[in-house]
Amino acid sequence: MLACLIGYFGDFDLAEEATAEAFAVAAQRWPGAGMPDNPGAWLVTTARRRAIDRLRRDRVLAAKLPLLARQPEEAEQVMDGPPIPDERLELVFMCCHPALAIEAQVALTLRAVAGLTTEEIARAFLVPAETMKRRLTRAKSKIKVAGIPFAVPVASQLPERLAAVLAVVYLIFNEGYGDASPENPKTPKTGTSRGPGLAAEAIRLGRVLAALLPAEPEVLGLLALMLLHDARREARFDGQDLVLLPDQDRSRWDWRQIAEARDLLDHALLDPALRARPAARGPYALQAAIASLQAETPLDWPQVAALYGELADRTGSDVIRLNRAVAIAEAGDPSAALVIVDGLDLPGYQYWHSTRAELLRRLGRGAEARAAYREALALARTVPERRFLERRIAET
Repeated sequence: MLACLIGYFGDFDLAEEATAEAFAVAAQRWPGAGMPDNPGAWLVTTARRRAIDRLRRDRVLAAKLPLLARQPEEAEQVMDGPPIPDERLELVFMCCHPALAIEAQVALTLRAVAGLTTEEIARAFLVPAETMKRRLTRAKSKIKVAGIPFAVPVASQLPERLAAVLAVVYLIFNEGYGDASPENPKTPKTGTSRGPGLAAEAIRLGRVLAALLPAEPEVLGLLALMLLHDARREARFDGQDLVLLPDQDRSRWDWRQIAEARDLLDHALLDPALRARPAARGPYALQAAIASLQAETPLDWPQVAALYGELADRTGSDVIRLNRAVAIAEAGDPSAALVIVDGLDLPGYQYWHSTRAELLRRLGRGAEARAAYREALALARTVPERRFLERRIAET
């Protein structure tokens, strides 16, 4: 519905409001009158009529009249015959409009498509919620002022939008994977834990992307990365306790999924045709290569550190540099790792504090480690993470 209405009116706010109103009307009428024969068409038509009423009330009907020439019954057919064989992915590509900055594309799409809250999107970008709220507002204003047209892109336009689309899918997966503990607190506003569902939806979108763009190494790399992480999902928790990677029961890993991911990764990194492409050995493929190494026994930490170094050079990300520091510590040099961590600017990032605490603990600096663990505990979102940090504080 949202894809249809945004494409029809070119207005995010109007489409979101009309969609919500249509569902509210359905919730009132359907229990008594029964569900219509075509619920989707009924909802789209109702939402469209609500949007038109709102435009009339706002006295801009004349400016919008060309958009409203079609009959309501045509609304459910607006998106027939697109180059993308999935409605959700259509909307992702449609929202990732190159006229917007890529950060705005990703943030707006996470809000409109994945339904993430402003706070969740801000956390993904490591910025305050108020900052993200202003970014979203500016992006929507630019869409209105510049008259940016929203329509499903043709096949030739997909590559220019791909970087933002991959970022959206990856952040949807991260939000779901991070919230996937069985004892996780309920999600704000909805009151339900939605982590595993978000992660599964991201993987599904990744599979559609891989079928749509099989010659794009970064598409294959992203799908491999998500499959590798998701394969360890069942072993990450023991009741309410977080289980770190070295302590996980590998018999609970999904080895068929790991094998599938490695086949995708080999294709992305080793196929001569794909290796010749500009996007070869990109950030997602490199991260997938690291995740694949983490499934090896013994784990080659120096190689992991080297890959993180290459990835940091490509992305300039402090989070990647933090992960490289962890690998350096695991390879036997926690002092060098602490120097790297102390040089990063990630004060609001929980894992910067917990990583620093672990390094201080290994170096015998107990009081400083406890203080760092408490900083991480103040930022922790899930019950298993809080229990782990509380245990570390008591043990240090």
